[in-house]
Amino acid sequence: MRTYRQLISLPTFEDRFEYLKLSSNVGADTFGFDRWINQNFYRSKEWKRIRDQVILRDNGCDLAMKDRPIFGKLFIHHMNPISIDDIVEVTEYLLNPEFLVCVSFETHNAIHYGNIEGCVRTDPVVRVPNDTIPWRR
Repeated sequence: MRTYRQLISLPTFEDRFEYLKLSSNVGADTFGFDRWINQNFYRSKEWKRIRDQVILRDNGCDLAMKDRPIFGKLFIHHMNPISIDDIVEVTEYLLNPEFLVCVSFETHNAIHYGNIEGCVRTDPVVRVPNDTIPWRR
């Protein structure tokens, strides 16, 4: 069982990514024809309230890393995949911030389907004078 407490004890982005990595298959059914169930859940007042709490707690940063603010689309990731039963029975994993974390769109996709090298930039690009103007070198 993955927890937020355990996640934030990991010092690097890479360590946190490996802790959450699922390696799912692209196109594999998650909710299938019952997708409407999770879509209704993600529109609920309860989800929106918890979502706001998690964004505030993580300061809108990717995997709750202070040096990785999210400027694009922000997701709240269930660290333990949820099922239809979790939604119908409102299990503790569904709305407990201990099992949720902020992630960017790229990180979310990498956790589910990819790897850190291919989908998530791990280090900031170091800029140098004229690096975008090759004829001025």
